[in-house]
Amino acid sequence: MNGKLNFCVALLVVCSLTTVNAQIGSWEMGIEYPQDNEDVPFNVKQDGTASIEFFVSNDELVDIVVEFEYEIPFEGEADGPESETIGSGENKSFILSVSGIDVWSFAADSKEQFTIRANMVSRAGLPVGLPGENRESSGELRIPTIYSLEIDISDPVGPMNAGSDAILRVSVVNHGNVQDKVGDIEVTDNCPLLTTDNGLDSLMTQNIASGQTIEADLVATASESHPRRNCKVEVSISSNGAMNSGEASVVSDDTTLTVEPPLQNEEGNSGGNEDGNSESVTEVVSTSLPSLGFVQIVVTLAVAAGYSRQRSN
Repeated sequence: MNGKLNFCVALLVVCSLTTVNAQIGSWEMGIEYPQDNEDVPFNVKQDGTASIEFFVSNDELVDIVVEFEYEIPFEGEADGPESETIGSGENKSFILSVSGIDVWSFAADSKEQFTIRANMVSRAGLPVGLPGENRESSGELRIPTIYSLEIDISDPVGPMNAGSDAILRVSVVNHGNVQDKVGDIEVTDNCPLLTTDNGLDSLMTQNIASGQTIEADLVATASESHPRRNCKVEVSISSNGAMNSGEASVVSDDTTLTVEPPLQNEEGNSGGNEDGNSESVTEVVSTSLPSLGFVQIVVTLAVAAGYSRQRSN
């Protein structure tokens, strides 16, 4: 009898261990990859965020409790569930929100791995102390390509005179995370008698590395007949990289040119020039009295002559 009893006890122990082992291996965790392909990375947005969906499926006969851990690359921050209860036969989905990635600090299309861990802490309300009670899944985050040019026009040092030129220094900075260049350039102003040259065309021939600055000079010329006026000069540029990728990235800056009347040549009071040659100056004196005609002059002289004869007699 004792032998049979020992055999039954041993059989129960084996069956119990088999059941426990079956329960241990019957829950899973996974990630919902883009296009259902684990080799396709999750794209980080320009604001440094990304959203990752993952799940835990529980095919055991009892409820389980799992705790989550996250490892985020690119110095990002994770916002996801800390602990969850998954019921028996339940498949539960969760969202991991990634934020705080400075996409401008990393090269375009850079990829690094993130990891999600799920550790089982209890089964059917009982703590789990056996090893192997955790699951882990990984994927990749990809930095987007960002085209971002900035333009700056230096302010003039002072006003310009009609009939003269003014030079405006124009700077372009690449704040994006990929090499770029200037696409189109447009220069406008609100003064019809002010013209600008093509000095900024050189900007379109230079590649601009991320963080690099290039410069060119724009020459503005005021006509000699230009009146006194404040002229607004505006320069707009577009990103060549953004244009080629089907995006629109146009930036502009402006400054004000003050146009004064032309300078006048001053002469000395002596009436001579630098070569010593004197020039005759004709002074015109005007009067408000009416001018006399020829007939009136003759009559006046005759009257004066008659009056003179009368006095001599």
